[in-house]
Amino acid sequence: MERSDSIKKYFPIFVLPTLIAFVLFFIVPFAMGIGLSFAKFTTITNAKFVGFSNYIKAFTSDNEFVHALGFTSVFTVVSMITVNIFAFALAILLTKGITGTNIFRSVFFLPNLIGGIVLGYIWNLLINGVLSIFDVDITFKASYGFWGLVILTNWQLIGYMMVIYIAGLQNIPTELLEAAAIDGASPLTVLFKIKIPMVMPSITICMFLTLTNSFKMFDQNLALTAGAPQNTTEMLALNIYNTFYGRPGWQGVGQAKAVVFFIIVAFIAFIQLKVTNKREIEQ
Repeated sequence: MERSDSIKKYFPIFVLPTLIAFVLFFIVPFAMGIGLSFAKFTTITNAKFVGFSNYIKAFTSDNEFVHALGFTSVFTVVSMITVNIFAFALAILLTKGITGTNIFRSVFFLPNLIGGIVLGYIWNLLINGVLSIFDVDITFKASYGFWGLVILTNWQLIGYMMVIYIAGLQNIPTELLEAAAIDGASPLTVLFKIKIPMVMPSITICMFLTLTNSFKMFDQNLALTAGAPQNTTEMLALNIYNTFYGRPGWQGVGQAKAVVFFIIVAFIAFIQLKVTNKREIEQ
């Protein structure tokens, strides 16, 4: 009882600094950003209210924002599928007691430690080196840039997701797997009836992380293609950046796009979590 009273007494002292920092550096800028999305401005001191015109401009002034939304959505779906399939396959392979498993885990995880800009430039050199055989580069076609981004994302995220899946697979009771083996269950039956249902919490986490990382991708996109050719490989975050910093007088439109971007990511992430959490409960 004394311990509980002590926690209640000192809890505000420990929480207050973090709470103040959260309010000052997240809540306040976020609220200001929403307010500025309804204004025309170059700095926050000369903002003039313009209503919903920034939001209207974002969708009607040109087709770039809508195209970036479509491109990002397709990229995110493809990345979510490929990253999680390969990561789960590797996790299963590396939980079979293969010699040198720890080394392989470390090697596969290392790409996640490399910064996005560096990663983008590395893959730009690698892909352009291969494409130079055909006298083209990654900016020759939008499809080249799209699949280049998919490859880069897979290379960066698979190792990280693999670690999460390994943790989930190692938590499956060995008694359950032994019982399945005694009953003569095939490897596919064990996979779909035992392993996948038992690692649904890991699948939820990995799907959420892949979705948010793919949808918010900026630095890899900037370094790999910079939106070329003709902004056809420009993703949402890069489009917002180019609008805000590359078009004088369009800061308000860029801010409106950022708010729309936040709403889209939050909504999709919420739906994804609800769906996968429902699967967890059903299992």
